This record gives sequence, structure tokens and C-alpha cells, in this order.
Amino acid sequence: MPLVTIKVFKNELSDSQAKELIHSVTEAVIPFVGETLRQNTWVLIEEINSGAWGIGGRAFGLDDVRAIQAQERAAERSSR
Repeated sequence: MPLVTIKVFKNELSDSQAKELIHSVTEAVIPFVGETLRQNTWVLIEEINSGAWGIGGRAFGLDDVRAIQAQERAAERSSR
């Protein structure tokens, strides 16, 4: 039984995004495990409180993720 665990910050994903992620991850796994295991493929999304992760000795939170996403969008717009 395949089990995929994805950790995200609490409130990072909407309900529709979580459902789409579960579907997409399941679709990505099936070519490796076979169609017969589709009904037994688990995808768990664990929500972690913002600030409860650390990178490089520094607490990292949802605001940090949002800032990185904004930088990526700005870079995409400037490269067009």
C-alpha cells in the first residue's frame, strides 16, 4: 500500500487545493505501483503550525512562504 505524506503549513492550502493535490499525487504514483493499487494508495496532508519549521537555524513560517511566492511571481513578470 503506497503512503505519501505531504507536510504544509496550517491554512496554506484551501480545501479545493488539498483535494487537487491528493488527486494529482495519486495519479503520479500509479505508474510506479500499478493500477490495482489505486484504491489502496494513501495521500496524507499534514498541517504544521506556522513557525514550527526551521531552516538554517531560523524559524520558518507561512509568511516566509508567501514572500518567496511573491518574489517568484515578480521574477516571472519581469522576465516576460
